[in-house]
Amino acid sequence: MKNFKYTINGNVYKVTINNIEDTIANVEVNGTPYTVEMDKPTKKQVITINRPAQTTTAPPAVVQQQTSAGTLRSPLPGVILDVSVKVGDTVKKGQKVLILEAMKMENVINSDRDGVIKEIKVKKGDSVLEGADLVVIE
Repeated sequence: MKNFKYTINGNVYKVTINNIEDTIANVEVNGTPYTVEMDKPTKKQVITINRPAQTTTAPPAVVQQQTSAGTLRSPLPGVILDVSVKVGDTVKKGQKVLILEAMKMENVINSDRDGVIKEIKVKKGDSVLEGADLVVIE
C-alpha cells in the first residue's frame, strides 16, 4: 500500500494505492474507493543487488512467514545470504532456516512448524520475489 498527497488547483487529495493487478488499480482518494483501469499493465522488475560489506552492528530483524502445505515462502523480495539447514535436518518451530536480505536489512526466516527439511529450493546468492518457495518442511 502506497500513500501520496497531491495538491491540484489548491485542493488537497490524499491518495492510497491499495493494490495493482495487470491494468486494474484499487485506490482511495480522500477515503473514497475507486477502481482505476490503466492503459498498460505495470512493469514488474527483478532487481539484482550487489551487496556491499555489512557495516551495521544492529541485530538482524526476525521475519516469520505463514505458509500452507509445508512450504516456507519468502515474505518479501530479496537475496538469500545464508541457508542454515540441509535436506534431512529436523527443525523446530521458530528455528532459523535462512537469512534473506531485503531493503538493506538482514531478515531471519524461521521455520513455522516442527518437521524435517524435505527440499531446499534456493541457494546462497539467489534473488527471490515475494511469495517464492524457499524450503519444503514435512
